[in-house]
This record gives sequence, structure tokens and C-alpha cells, in this order.
Amino acid sequence: MERPNLAVIPTGPGSYQFVDVHGRIIYVGKAANLRARVTSYFADPGLLHSRTVAMVAAASDVRWIEVKSEVDALMLEYNLIKQHRPRFNVRLRDDKSYPFLAITLDEPWPRAVVMRGRKRKGTKYFGPFAHAWAIRDTLDALLRTFPVRTCSPAKFRQHERLGRPCLLFHIEKCSGPCVNEVAPSTYASHVDGLQRFLSGDTDDVRTSLVEQMTLASTNEQFEDAARLRDRVGAIDRALERQQMVGERGDDFDVVSLAESELEAAVHVFYVRKGRVLGNNGYVVDKSEPLTTAQLMQRVLVDLYAEEPALGWPKEVMVSSEPEEASVVAEMLAVRRGSKVDVRQPQRGDRRELLQMVTKNASDALVRHRLKRASDHNARSRAIAELQDQLGLSQAPLRIECYDMAHLQGTDYVGSMVVVEDGLPAKREYRKFTVRNVSGNDDYAAMREVLTRRLSAYVHERDTPASERGEKPGRFAYPPQLLLVDGGKGQLGVAVDVLHELGLEDEIDVAALAKRFEEVYLPDRTEPVLLPRGSDALFMLQVVRDEAHRFANSFHRERRGKRMKASELDGIAGLGPKRRERLLNEVGGIGALRGVTRERLAALDWLPASVADEVHRRFATPQ
Repeated sequence: MERPNLAVIPTGPGSYQFVDVHGRIIYVGKAANLRARVTSYFADPGLLHSRTVAMVAAASDVRWIEVKSEVDALMLEYNLIKQHRPRFNVRLRDDKSYPFLAITLDEPWPRAVVMRGRKRKGTKYFGPFAHAWAIRDTLDALLRTFPVRTCSPAKFRQHERLGRPCLLFHIEKCSGPCVNEVAPSTYASHVDGLQRFLSGDTDDVRTSLVEQMTLASTNEQFEDAARLRDRVGAIDRALERQQMVGERGDDFDVVSLAESELEAAVHVFYVRKGRVLGNNGYVVDKSEPLTTAQLMQRVLVDLYAEEPALGWPKEVMVSSEPEEASVVAEMLAVRRGSKVDVRQPQRGDRRELLQMVTKNASDALVRHRLKRASDHNARSRAIAELQDQLGLSQAPLRIECYDMAHLQGTDYVGSMVVVEDGLPAKREYRKFTVRNVSGNDDYAAMREVLTRRLSAYVHERDTPASERGEKPGRFAYPPQLLLVDGGKGQLGVAVDVLHELGLEDEIDVAALAKRFEEVYLPDRTEPVLLPRGSDALFMLQVVRDEAHRFANSFHRERRGKRMKASELDGIAGLGPKRRERLLNEVGGIGALRGVTRERLAALDWLPASVADEVHRRFATPQ
């Protein structure tokens, strides 16, 4: 890209964004002085890092947003990276989906459950923990003290209908809200006590139980005293699982880095009331040249820009000082509402704890690199082999594979699965309901799906950047290799669609036939036979099989919904909402086959005429 007019770039703090020819943001940065920082990218390329040179070469323009302070610049950079996911920025990703212990406060009778993945509103999270079994062991010990429900909503409704509780009620690990065995106020106290314990207020909870036990014993209520004694014992067993690493009032996090040239591992311990209540690990792809201080700053911003499950700490212990430590501390103070210290401990217990966390990070990096070395080498070979043996115009860093599924021409669906850099990109998977094909015609279905997908890409590409939404579209990125499941016929359809949309010079296409694993290419009469056992053939087989699995699962889902709906079709007064409510309350289409007229009559929202027709239809042999 050409050097911008430096005179128009402000000298205040802000964020700058490099964009490509299609207007997509490919890199986001922040600076205390925008003009000085942007100027540095246009120095002699020999003095710049190779990744920086590659980023500038891929960019066609640079933009900037000026803000009031360096803290605002830091947060704007975080939000833009989160929103646009630029490919040249360092990305934090979970080494695995760490489990949390969650309490669903938005339900009438809150439940305790192990959860992974994206957090949702109305749910209080504790953790994360290294292993799900550690949560279940802790929860199992606490349920005798705080007997809250752990069952799914469907299980709860089932026992509510039956009028009798499950086994957990009988072994005193649930207070039986499904059958109204516990008052709402009492149940709320159980939920509150569990939250307090998991938040670290263990002493108050234990002291209260001991006082109740003593009082019961004094009043010669020995059965109650024995039950409370067992609850205190359960509390003590749960406390044994929480490592004590500080004083009772200590609330701090320990963040440590272990890094190599291309990646780094981050490990975090969350300490509340002196106990380790959770830990987490991340792996960082160093896709931009950052010093250790810069990387630590990026890690801290990513960790604390949004409220952690256990809240913002009073102190953050780090293995290395972040760049602009005072700015990071100010950001944390704004978020917490009071001062937050960010420091590197030099001696004492905190230093020993930091060394332990650093060892966790180092071990995680070693494990990741050993695993990735073998995986990365195989993926690199596969991509290189595909480009060479199929004569592709570019390395197939993004492969999209398409497959169709139907049953005798009904419930026609298509699937698109994506492999990026040799790994499945499940966020990019797409499902298609085929709308304009009657009967069994895979060619017409393939044409419809490819036309819809590639037309969406062309529209996104040709829309001026000023008119696009803030986030990339669902089909914003084209594949380097478009793979269809089938032989010459399916390949011909794909080639036709590419020609119709003017994409034949931009996207390579191939077809993989199941029978002999032959690869068909345009303008070649004979198929290509990739060597058996080669990494290239294995990659194509994996993506083809994944497309087949994804299409079939979507087809089964649609067929199941249609079959359920069709059995209730034609009943006057039973619209979509009533139908859904009926199936939920009765327990599904199978349960309707044995439902009694009295059971249907008990549903006061269901008109008598509708209940009669439902009972007649399902009670009478078809």
C-alpha cells in the first residue's frame, strides 16, 4: 500500500486499522500517538519484522479513530479485535473448553450444573476448573448442605407431572422442589448459601452450621444435630479440595506466560478469600511481533475487559510487567471501581505461587507444541501435496466441501463444511434447506446451494465498505478450493456456477468420488488418483466425510420435525404455539400415544374440543 499523508493523521491517542482491498479489517492496533505509530509501519522493510511486512503488503488502506485517553484506546482496540477478528492480530483461544460450575438464577427453581462454552445472562458462574470431575466431586459434597436441584428442565417437568421426586430427594441431595417439598424461601436460602460458599465465604457458612448443630444438640434434637454434623463434614471435605495460598482476606489473580517464537501459553489462578477457586489456560498464536511486555498487556486486556466469572480482583500478580502497566492498572480500576495493583512479586509466598503457575504454563506449552508439531507437519504436507498434485493456482488454505442429503426427494438439504489451515472451522459451517428442487435431483440441489453461497460472496465482495455492516458477512471469505462430493456430474455443476458468477479464475474446484477415491478436475478427462495413505488424500477424505455427516444430521433433524408436526396436522384449534406447548408438557410425540383423556383434560389451557381430537387421533390405531 502507499504511504498515507502523515499530515492528516492526529497525534493523540487512538486505534488504527489496516484494511484489505475488500474493505475487511486485517489488523488493529492502538497508540498513544497515532501519527508516530502509523509512520513506523512505512520504514525500510529490512528493518521490520517479516510478519509486519506481510501485513502491510496485504493492506490497501489504513484508518484511525482518535479517543480521549490511552485507556480508551486500549478498550477500543480490544473491542475492534473482538468484533472483526483480524487475521494479523494475536488471538487468545482456549486450549480447551474449561468447565464452570453454574447456577441458573433465571429459573424459578435455580439448579447447579456443569457448563462449558459461551456464558449466558441470568446464570452465575464459578470457576473455571481444570476438570469436570473436580466440579462434580465438589458439588456432590456440597449438595447435602445445600440441597439444590441438579436435574435438567425436562427431568424436572417429568417428576412434576408424576408427582413423585427422584432418587436424589431420597438420599437428601435435593430438597424436592418438583413436588413442593420445600418452601421457596428455604430453597432460596440453599441457593444463596451455595453461592456464598463458592464465592469464598466458607468460614461464615461453616460457622453458621456449627452453631445450628450445637443448638440442636443442646435442645436434645439429636437427629437434626447428626444431620447438621454430616453437613459440616461435607463442607470440610469440599474445603480440602480448595488449596489455601494466602490470608483469609486475599483476593488476587496470578497470570503467567511461557512463550516461544510462534506461540505462548497463558495460565491463570483465581484466588478468593485466600483459596484457589479456579484456574484457566490459554494458547496464544503470535501472529504479530510482540515483546513479552506487549503480549502480557494484550493478555490482561483480554482477560479483564469483561467481568470474569469470579469478579475483578484487588491485585493481579504477573510473571512479567506489561507494557504501559499504569494504563492497564487504570483500566482495571475503572472496571472494578477501586484501585487494582498490577505487579510482579519478587519474594515470599506470592513469588512461590507465581513460580507454580509459570510451571503450569510451561508444561502446557510443551504439550501443545509436541501435539501441534506432529499435526502441523502433516497439515502442511497435505496442503502442499494438494496444490502440487491437483495443479491448484494457490495453496488451499481454506477448503469448502458440499454434500446433499434427502429421502426419496423429501426434506432436501445441503451442507457446507470448512477446513482452514488443515483444521475444521466449525464456526464457518453452514446448512442449506433446498427450496426449488422437486423430486430426486442432486445436480439441481447442488446448483441451488452453490449459487446461493457464491452469490452471497460476490454481493459481499462488491458492496462498498461504507455500506457493509460492522461484522463480516456469513459468506465473506471465498475458498481456495471448492470440493464437491461426487463425480464428473457434480463437478460440471460446480464449474457452471463458477462461470456464471465470474469466479472461475478466483476459485479452484474439484470433485471427490466415493467409489475409488478419485479426484475429478475441470478440463481433465481422467481423474487424479492421490497416493493411498498420503496426507493429501486423508485431508480430502476427512472433509468429505464431515460434509456427509453434517448433511445427514441436518436431514434427520428436519425429517424428525416434519414427522412430528405431520401427526398433529389438521387438528382444528391446535396451532404452532399450542402444538409446541403440548409436546413439551406431555413429553413428546411418543408420550401422546399413551396419554389418557383425563391427562389432556388437566391441561386447562387446551380447549376440550382440541383435547378430544388429540385423544381420538392417538388412541385410535392408524
